[in-house]
Amino acid sequence: MATRIGVLVPAGNPTVEPELCRMAPASVTLHFTRLDSGEGTPGELAGIEQRLLVYLDALPAAVPLLAAVQPAVVVLAHTSVSYALGFAHEPALIDRMTKLAGCPGITASRAVLAAFAHLGVRRIALATPYSASIEALGAAYWKAAGLEVVAHHRLEGVTNIYEETEARAYALGRATDTRDADALLISGTGLPTAGIIQRLEDEIGKPVVTGQTAALWNALRVAGAEARVRGYGRLLAE
Repeated sequence: MATRIGVLVPAGNPTVEPELCRMAPASVTLHFTRLDSGEGTPGELAGIEQRLLVYLDALPAAVPLLAAVQPAVVVLAHTSVSYALGFAHEPALIDRMTKLAGCPGITASRAVLAAFAHLGVRRIALATPYSASIEALGAAYWKAAGLEVVAHHRLEGVTNIYEETEARAYALGRATDTRDADALLISGTGLPTAGIIQRLEDEIGKPVVTGQTAALWNALRVAGAEARVRGYGRLLAE
């Protein structure tokens, strides 16, 4: 029987499901539930700070729906909510998810941190599609996690994250990378990146990690599903 992975997705995010399904090995099945963000237009930068923590209010209704399929692990596929919550408060969130799901819960951001530990990465270049305030929260989160953010760059001209393209994500990655960084992190699970990760890695000669690749990699490890997936970067291929 295939290993089941449950995924919590922000209500308006059109990117997580197709990208994870594209990258997932045949040995697992993915099961998704959406988190209500309340008022406002999903993906719009305007008002994003106010919407982020509202997603967490939806957990008691959403997580049991995933628990019904008896997943081996449940993933919160949303990096910026971790930034808004703060690094020090995230363990309580993970414990809450675990209790609601009846199986291990993980967040995309902690999955990224685990990925960097696995890869031996301490110095990162951070690329984001967020507002300036959320970008600052992201940099603070990774510094609190013990990483050195040697460069961070924000994608210019974003109105709605969910309307962005792989071409723009690629340009963002190239603009953000710096010689001093051990790895490039492209944050934001709403930003499409699956088709550009390997290209970026080949060009800059270092690991490229995204919320999607880290979430899938960490979920596979927690679930005990040993699988290598090629074509989406070193993390999933090893």
